[in-house]
Amino acid sequence: MPSQLSPPDAEFRALLDRLSDKATADYYNPFTTFDWPPEIPTDGLWMSPELLSVHGTELIDELSPAQLQALSRWESVNFYSLNVHGIRELLIEVTRRIHTPGFEVPSEFFHHFIGEENDHMWFFATFCLKYADKIYPDKSVKLPQAPRHPDVENFLVFARILVFEQIVDHYNVRMAADRRLHPTVRHINQLHHQDESRHITFGRRLVQLLWERLLAGGLDQEARLELRDYLGRYLTTSMESFYNPAVYRDAGLTDGFALRRRLLAHPARQAAHAKVLHKTTDFLQRIGVFDDRH
Repeated sequence: MPSQLSPPDAEFRALLDRLSDKATADYYNPFTTFDWPPEIPTDGLWMSPELLSVHGTELIDELSPAQLQALSRWESVNFYSLNVHGIRELLIEVTRRIHTPGFEVPSEFFHHFIGEENDHMWFFATFCLKYADKIYPDKSVKLPQAPRHPDVENFLVFARILVFEQIVDHYNVRMAADRRLHPTVRHINQLHHQDESRHITFGRRLVQLLWERLLAGGLDQEARLELRDYLGRYLTTSMESFYNPAVYRDAGLTDGFALRRRLLAHPARQAAHAKVLHKTTDFLQRIGVFDDRH
């Protein structure tokens, strides 16, 4: 990536210094922070009902309390599994770019980012394996190969990371504050939000800088539309990953694939997606990646 952030952006450097100082002050050792209980009771909620894939639909009223608890348990495990897979991907992409030309300015913060994300992947995976004895496999739909121009590829990598982190943080904030959930569930979500709030602040500024560099390089209308379409499809597939037929099967619900199709077509679920995504779509509109039609 040819000097994406050169000459160095003084405001960006100052932001990175503040975030690095905060990361140092907030540092915790995940291997000693968690007091993992032997089990988490299955006769309680593991995810806030308002975050479940059935929320807002008539199906949630058809579930017994035991079925609702089972669905919350397995959708919780699916959520942490999605984090494991998403973090693995972003670690690969960020590690490829640390201390490479064009990323001299953020590389110091990348070290904090990589270390924290590795910790996150560990405690999400530990939760899944300890309390569900599995991590759901990555079944996400793979989008077509993004354009191979280095500047475009760099922009899309960090835009995808930002989308992923902001979606996850929406869930983290709500579960961390939900006193109906087990303390371990709340603790995981609270710690993740603590770190992700820094990552999101960093990601928004970096994505904006990379987008401005693309525009300054003469990004034409056809390429802009292609990027807009790519990110729009990424938003859609990201939300669709929360509707997992294997989860419905494990929760004792019949015909998970039909249920997935039914829920994805439900107007209440489309409204729920818009609520989860609004910070991301508002940001991408503000910097000019999306227009008001998106």
